[in-house]
Amino acid sequence: MCGIAGLIERKSTPPAAELKAMGEAIAATLAHRGPDDRGVWVDAEEGAVLAHTRLAIIDLSPAGAQPMVSSCGGFVLCYNGEVYNAAELRAELEGNGRAFRGHSDTEVIVEGCAEWGVEATVKRLIGMFALALWERRAGRLTLVRDRLGIKPLYWGRQGDRFLFASELKAFTALPGWRGEIDRDALAAYMRLGYVPAPQCIYRGINKLEPGTLLTLEPDRNADPELGRYWSLEEVVAEARREPLDLSDGEARDALESLLGDAVKRRMVADVPLGAFLSGGVDSSTTVALMQAHSSRPVRSFTIGFHESGYNEARHAKEVASHLGTDHTELYVTPQETQDVIPKLPTIYDEPFADSSQIPTFLVSQMTRESVTVALSGDGGDELFGGYNRYAQGALAARIARTLPMPARLALQRALTALPPPAWDKLFRLVPASARPRMAGDKIHKFAVVLAEDEMGYYRHLVSQWDGAWSLVKGAGEPKGLYQDEAIMKRFDDHVAWMQFIDTLTYLPDDILTKVDRASMAVALEARVPMLDHRVVEFSWRLPMSMKIRNGQGKWLLRQVLYRHVPKSLIERPKMGFGLPVSEWLRGPLKAWCEDLIAPDALERAGFLDPAPIQQKWREHLGGARNWQYFLWNVLMFEAWRRENGL
Repeated sequence: MCGIAGLIERKSTPPAAELKAMGEAIAATLAHRGPDDRGVWVDAEEGAVLAHTRLAIIDLSPAGAQPMVSSCGGFVLCYNGEVYNAAELRAELEGNGRAFRGHSDTEVIVEGCAEWGVEATVKRLIGMFALALWERRAGRLTLVRDRLGIKPLYWGRQGDRFLFASELKAFTALPGWRGEIDRDALAAYMRLGYVPAPQCIYRGINKLEPGTLLTLEPDRNADPELGRYWSLEEVVAEARREPLDLSDGEARDALESLLGDAVKRRMVADVPLGAFLSGGVDSSTTVALMQAHSSRPVRSFTIGFHESGYNEARHAKEVASHLGTDHTELYVTPQETQDVIPKLPTIYDEPFADSSQIPTFLVSQMTRESVTVALSGDGGDELFGGYNRYAQGALAARIARTLPMPARLALQRALTALPPPAWDKLFRLVPASARPRMAGDKIHKFAVVLAEDEMGYYRHLVSQWDGAWSLVKGAGEPKGLYQDEAIMKRFDDHVAWMQFIDTLTYLPDDILTKVDRASMAVALEARVPMLDHRVVEFSWRLPMSMKIRNGQGKWLLRQVLYRHVPKSLIERPKMGFGLPVSEWLRGPLKAWCEDLIAPDALERAGFLDPAPIQQKWREHLGGARNWQYFLWNVLMFEAWRRENGL
C-alpha cells in the first residue's frame, strides 16, 4: 500500500530540478501512506512528475521501489494497492519473453501494460488499485481506479497544471495552490455526510470514479478522456440475463469456494498479517475463512468500549475463542476516543462525517502495533442485503402498494404523536439484546417517508440534512444517482435498486474512504476480500431470496459462516460501529461544539446558515430530539475548514 501523486505542467515547463522539488514536496505529504521509501520520477521535456511513497508489502527489496520503469523503458508506473493474481499474470508475461528483476506485483502491472496495453491489463487484475502510468514515447498519462473504489484517486486542473494524488493534502504542497470550496459539493456533503464522487470539496478537483480510466493526451489544450473498463450497471444487466439457478446448498458451496479463494489470495504478504474482528457476520466470516486456510492461529483485533450499548468486543472474543485465533482486544476510555477528534480533519483530508471514523482509526492504530496488513469484512452489507434499510425499504414498498395515501398519513400521525424520547422510554420494556438504538428517531424517520414514493423513501433514509441546499449559502443541487428515475425503472426489485445505489455511492465514498484514511494514517494496509469483483458479480446473479429471507439480511453469507461458527454466537441485532456522540455533544464536547457553530463565526465564514443549526442545537441540548448526525456533519466541516484556513 502506498501514496501516489503527480503533475503535468506543459505550457511553461519548469526546469528538471524544480519539477523534482515539487515531486518531493507532494510525496512528503503522503509519508504516512508509505513510510518505507520515497521516489520521484521526472520527464523534464514534457513537464511530468510522478511521486510515490512506499509501504512495502510484497518484495521488500529495492526491486519493488517506485516509480517503476518497464523493462523496455517505455512505461513508468506509480501505483497504490495490491494485485492478488500477480503470480499467474507474471508466468504468462515471462512466457511472452518479459524479463523480471524482482517479484513485486508492481512489476507485473507495468510489464503487463507494456505487453497488453493499459485497459487490457487492468481488466485482468484481481485486486485494489489506483495507478498512474506514463507512456514516455506518446507523452500520455493514464489514471486508473479499481472496480469498487477501494483505493482513492483525486485529479484536476489548476491553471495550466494537471494534478493527481491519493489524498488532497498533496496538492496543498504545490506552489500556487488555491483551494476554493465548491458550495455544491458542500451541500451534497451536508446531505450525505460525505462528498460523493466525482465531486470534491475543492472546485476544479474531482474524484476518479470506481472502474474508470482517465487518459490525458499530449495535446496541451485537450481535456482528459474518461471511460469505464468495468461497470456495475453492465454486471447487473448481465446477471439479469443469466441468473444463477442453484439450490440453497449449491449456492452456499459456490459462495464459500469463491470467497475462500478471495480470502486466501489476500493472505499473501511478506510482512505480518491479521484481521479486524467485530464479531458480526462479515468480519467473522472473513476471519473464519482465513483460519480455514491457515496452519497457525490468525491474528485478530478488536476495539472495545466501556459503554455497553456500543460494545461488541465480548462477541468478537467469543468468535475468536471458537475459531482459535490469536486475539487482541483493547478497551478504550471515552477520553481516549475523544482525543482522536482533533486529528480527524487531517486524517480525512476532506469533510467526512461518519462518526465510526473514530473507532476505525483506533482499531487500525492498535492493529498496526502488531501487523502491517489487516483483512476487513467490508462490503457484505451491500452485496448480501445486510443494511436495516433494505428490510425497511421492502416494508415501505409493501405499505405504499397496499395502503391508500389517507391510511398512510393516518399511520404517520399515529407514529409521530409521541416524540422520540417517549418512544425511547417505551422501548426500554424491550430486552436490551433486541432493542434498536435510537428507536424514537428511527420511528420518526420512518414516519416521515410514509407519504413518499420509493425514491423519496431512500433519499430520506440516506440524508442527514434533507434541505442541505438551503443550509449552504449559494449552493445548487446537482442530481444524484438516488434521484435518477431512469435508473430506478431498470429494477423490478426496490431493494436491488437500493443495493445498486449504495454500491456506487455509500460504499466507495463513505465506507471505503473511512477504512482507507483510518488505516493509511498509521501505515496499515486494509484488504477487503468481499469486494473481490468476482464475488460482487456472483452476488448479483443470486436471487433476492438468497440475500434476504424471512426479514433477515445476508442469509446466504450466514449459511457459509454457520459452517465455521455456531449460530448462537452470531445471531443478535445489528449494532454497527457507533459511539455515544449524542451524549458527548451535550457533555464533554459541548464547549468544542458551541465554539464551532457559534452564529457569528458561521456568519463570518459565509458558508452555512446559522439559524437552522442553532435550532437543532437547542433541541438537541434540551433532549427534545437527537440531532447528532445533523450536527456532526456541521462540526466536521467547520473543523476541517478551520484546519485548512478556509
